[in-house]
Amino acid sequence: MNVNYKMKSHKSFEDTIEDLVESLKEHEFGVLWTFDLKGKLIEKGMDYDRQYTILEVCNPKQARDVLNVNHEAGFFLPCKIIVYENHGDVYVGMPRPTSLIGLLGDSALASAAETVESNLKTAILKSCEVFNDKDLKHQ
Repeated sequence: MNVNYKMKSHKSFEDTIEDLVESLKEHEFGVLWTFDLKGKLIEKGMDYDRQYTILEVCNPKQARDVLNVNHEAGFFLPCKIIVYENHGDVYVGMPRPTSLIGLLGDSALASAAETVESNLKTAILKSCEVFNDKDLKHQ
């Protein structure tokens, strides 16, 4: 199983992030923190030639439910989504919640991880304008 999930966006970097934030809201995820890695590296005097932003996102109800089952699930919270440029293309990706939760070996968390992963994938697909039945079947 692939630990990461990513999609190529058909939008600009800025539009992809803006639409991702809106799409996440539809699934009751809020953005807790946005980190502009390129800006931070430049601020620290280092060159970095591509856009790279990390968003930490959370659905509070699902986070609470998971933590009530196993507090060590907090090692993987909040969820991270990255938006980055590579050779002029924009990508959105994340570590798969099902892969991360699987590391705890607690089968009681599997269903919650599947729900979170499905919602995040749908939000990513929508933000990239790659949203049709064919894409949903191949995720």
